[in-house]
Amino acid sequence: MIISSIPEIYIGEAYLTREILIHDLKMSEQVIRSKVQLNMHMFSFLQEGKKQIHFANTAVAVNKKQSLLIKKGNALWTELLDHGSNYYCKLLFFSEEKLREFLTKHAAKTKSTPDEKPFFVIQNDAYISAYFHSLASIGNALTVSENLLAVKFEELMLYLTNKYGNAFITFLHSLIEKTPSSFRTSVQRYRHANLKIIEIAFLCNMSLSSFKRHFKKEFGTSPGKWLQNNRLKKAREILERGDQKPSEIYHDFGYNNLSNFSLAFKKTFGINPSEIEKNT
Repeated sequence: MIISSIPEIYIGEAYLTREILIHDLKMSEQVIRSKVQLNMHMFSFLQEGKKQIHFANTAVAVNKKQSLLIKKGNALWTELLDHGSNYYCKLLFFSEEKLREFLTKHAAKTKSTPDEKPFFVIQNDAYISAYFHSLASIGNALTVSENLLAVKFEELMLYLTNKYGNAFITFLHSLIEKTPSSFRTSVQRYRHANLKIIEIAFLCNMSLSSFKRHFKKEFGTSPGKWLQNNRLKKAREILERGDQKPSEIYHDFGYNNLSNFSLAFKKTFGINPSEIEKNT
C-alpha cells in the first residue's frame, strides 16, 4: 500500500516551510483506507461526504455535521461520497511550533489528564460555518499571506477554547511531544556521515519535506548546503593532518567520484584537495 505524506502531496515544495497551511480537498471518487502519514496537526472541515480514520488504538467517523482536529502521525483514512455527491473538505494544517505559541499565550496547562485520543471532534455550529466560508474567501495556501493565516488560526483556537473549555485545552497539550525534540542533536550526529538527506530524515522519523522544513527553521539554511559545508570542513581537517589522500576519503563524505569531490572542495576553499596534500 502506498503511503501518502500529508500535506506534502497537496502543497508545493516551496511552501512547506510555512507554519500554517490551508488546502481544499475535492474528490469525485471515494478512497477506502488509504495509508496516511500526517506530518502536521490538522483541522478537517468536512462539507460533503463522510470521513473515517483508523488509528493504532481507536477510530473515529464523522459527517458534515462535525469537524475534526487530528494529531499528526500515521493512520488509515477512508473518505466516502455522500449519496453520489462529491467529497469536499477544507483542511487547515499547523505546526507544533505554532501550537506552542498559542498555548504559551492563551492556555496554561491544566491539571486534567488527557485521554490520549489522537483526535478531537468539533460539533459544527453557526460560527464554524462562518469560519469555513471566511477561509474559502481568502484564497488558498499559495496565495494567502502567512500573517493572515496566523490571525485566522488564533481566532479559531480561541473560539474552540471558549466553547469546549478545559477539555479542549487538555487535548491541545496532549498534542505536544512528551519528549523534547532532539532534532539538532540528531542532525549534528550525522553531519559527517555518508548519508543522503532522505536517509537522515528517516533516522529523525520525518518525511523528507517535513525534515527540510524543520531544518530550515533550526539552522537557517538548506540541509544540502549545511551538510556539504560540514563534510568538506571535516575532509579538509583530515587532509591537513596528512592522514589520508583525497582519493581515499571522497566516498566517506558522500561523493561518488574524486572529480566531484575536488570540484566542490575547490568551490568552497579556493584550492584543490590535492594542493593541501602537497603542502603537508
